[in-house]
Amino acid sequence: MKIGFITLGCDKNTVDSERYLAQLADRGAVPTDDLGDAEIIVVNTCGFIDAAKKESLDAIVQAGELKRDGACQAVVAVGCMVQRHKGELAEALPEVDLFLGSSEMDRLLPELEARGLIGEQPVAHPGVRLFTGETPHIRYLKVSEGCDHGCAFCAIPLMRGKHRSFALDEVVREAQLLETQGAREVNLVAQDLAHYGRDRRDGFTLPELLEALVRETDIPWLRMLYLYSTGITPRLLEVMARESRILPYLDMPMQHASDAVLARMRRPERQRTIRERVKRVRDVVPDLALRTTCIVGFPGETDDDFEQLMAFLEEIQFERVGAFTYSAQEGTRAAEMEDDVSESLKRERLERLLELQRQITAERYDRFEGRSARVMVDRVENEQAVGRTVWQADDVDGITSIDGADSLAPGTIVDAMIDGVEDDVDFRATFMRVVSAPQPAVKRRTRALPMLATTIGSFGR
Repeated sequence: MKIGFITLGCDKNTVDSERYLAQLADRGAVPTDDLGDAEIIVVNTCGFIDAAKKESLDAIVQAGELKRDGACQAVVAVGCMVQRHKGELAEALPEVDLFLGSSEMDRLLPELEARGLIGEQPVAHPGVRLFTGETPHIRYLKVSEGCDHGCAFCAIPLMRGKHRSFALDEVVREAQLLETQGAREVNLVAQDLAHYGRDRRDGFTLPELLEALVRETDIPWLRMLYLYSTGITPRLLEVMARESRILPYLDMPMQHASDAVLARMRRPERQRTIRERVKRVRDVVPDLALRTTCIVGFPGETDDDFEQLMAFLEEIQFERVGAFTYSAQEGTRAAEMEDDVSESLKRERLERLLELQRQITAERYDRFEGRSARVMVDRVENEQAVGRTVWQADDVDGITSIDGADSLAPGTIVDAMIDGVEDDVDFRATFMRVVSAPQPAVKRRTRALPMLATTIGSFGR
């Protein structure tokens, strides 16, 4: 039985899809990238904002058309949007054979087995993750599930439940598996990385996890995505500053800078605490790149609130900012508030913010011109090597074009001279020397890997 996956939404969904696909391969399913050839199509949906819901619906409809006209025998919709709107979806989309929310994924194999679509007995497969993308040297490692924050605008706790950290040894074993599959950069993801371990009794928190990953793997780049500023402790910064394989990069969602808006959002930080945390991390970790996220047009956002946000961005000088306009999410506290900022004003404010940040990013990047930087080669396009510096996360922070490196394999880490900045997004660089190149296979620490079979199903729920 050939199976195709459509994965939408965040990097955490990518991790989930790889785990689900591994479990299906365990029962004899054959992964395929050609949806027209797939006999089972699984759509892993996102329900975070309205645009994501529409994208998920479009993908389900596309899968339904393939079921009607092609080889597809069954369509399965899973994930966050299904968790919240299962009844409505089942009524509107009768062509879908199975709906499973995020909390129901333990039923995926039994349900497909009952329909005769997969085998009853497991067969050998490479592990609990099967890669589904185009850059196997860049992987994502989810260290916890759910969220305990009560942000007024966010439906994640409704879809993913309360925060649950995975055991440290299980996370490390999964990282080792990713390494054997060729991972050269592993991005740690969670709804809030800084909460890792706080719900467990073993005493291991994020700094201990980072130290274990450095000690128990040889993965050259470890990057942290999504952690609140309130959880950035002196101990965490000490580990970051000491361990060169932990990249000088933090993705720290701020959402706003007006204390009045932050209070209505039910965010744990205020402008003063964000300012203090930013100063601390930049004092301790040299050449740190900071990324943040902002929402404009939240209910009650005044002109003064927005100007406070703009002034704060000018003051703090984040390297990168992701921003989007507010949209109400059913079931959240904010959805009960009057959405009193017009769509046209939201769009105007968003465009002003993005234009300001383009200027700030260009100014921040200019300081690297003429300096040597470590760059990972991701691919070669039109005889031009394309990669990223340590300050550029995959898919969100631009690229680095590297002259003279077009013969190097993806995953190769080089020293390059930064020649300039283009369009406030990309670096131009000249290859200097190879620092580290990918190996054909990783042979180390194989004793831990057979234990991976015991973790199937423990992640992603």
